[in-house]
Amino acid sequence: MTNTIKLKKGLGRGLSSLIGDNKESPKSNKVLISSIIRNKNQPRKNFDKENLDELTNSIRERGIIQPIIVRKQSDKYEIIAGERRWQAAQNAGLHEVPIVEVEADDLKSLEFAIVENVQRDDLNPIEEANGYKRLINEFQYDQDKVAKFIGKSRAHITNCIRLLSLPNEVLKFVENKKLSQGHAKVLVGLENCYSIAKKIIDKKLSVRQAENLVRIYKSPKKFKIITSDSNIKALEKSLQEKTGLQAKIYHKKNNKGTLSFEYSNTDQLDRLVMVIKANY
Repeated sequence: MTNTIKLKKGLGRGLSSLIGDNKESPKSNKVLISSIIRNKNQPRKNFDKENLDELTNSIRERGIIQPIIVRKQSDKYEIIAGERRWQAAQNAGLHEVPIVEVEADDLKSLEFAIVENVQRDDLNPIEEANGYKRLINEFQYDQDKVAKFIGKSRAHITNCIRLLSLPNEVLKFVENKKLSQGHAKVLVGLENCYSIAKKIIDKKLSVRQAENLVRIYKSPKKFKIITSDSNIKALEKSLQEKTGLQAKIYHKKNNKGTLSFEYSNTDQLDRLVMVIKANY
């Protein structure tokens, strides 16, 4: 039987601590690969084909080093952690695979799967964010607890979850690796983030270039206001004489601007309205 202490070392801090929560010791043995079924609540939706091919070749040469964690479901074993290894083992033509059987209800099984997945370096950023969100929503974690449990900073957890506020079209760009997590991060909170995302992809902008592009969209165009022009001053004076009110013209170089009148009471406002109606 596989040594439980050695086994835990390879599972990651969060996952091994979950296994340690079980009252019964995990059972380790080999079973037919056909007796294993995937987890219906698997958080991971996409498996990189190139990485899966590399794992298949590795398993074909050396076998499965790290057992698949499962729970008993009637006459089958449902995967809790290790679906990539299970898929690669099938691709490699293995008939038997090593497993560790643990006691886990549906919620604990889901928690196992989320923790195992978010600890992987090649996990899709959106799947990672959804994993964190599920830990918070379904297991009453807060962001501090998630950060400590997973072994990442709280800022990393926060930034990941913020990605989920982006439109589905932009999230698809990230899932399909057209946009990196760094690109997506600068798009959060922008109303026109989809069109900006398209420009980033079409122009193949770096994250730094994308930040500069977003900065342009966030900064409204400013025009120099002309206040010392003699014609503007003369027009202000004419308006003041006709209305009896202080008038101010803010004229920009693009020939746009604003005109304002200052009044002290409703009588002056009424007079202004009467002058405008009488002349226009």
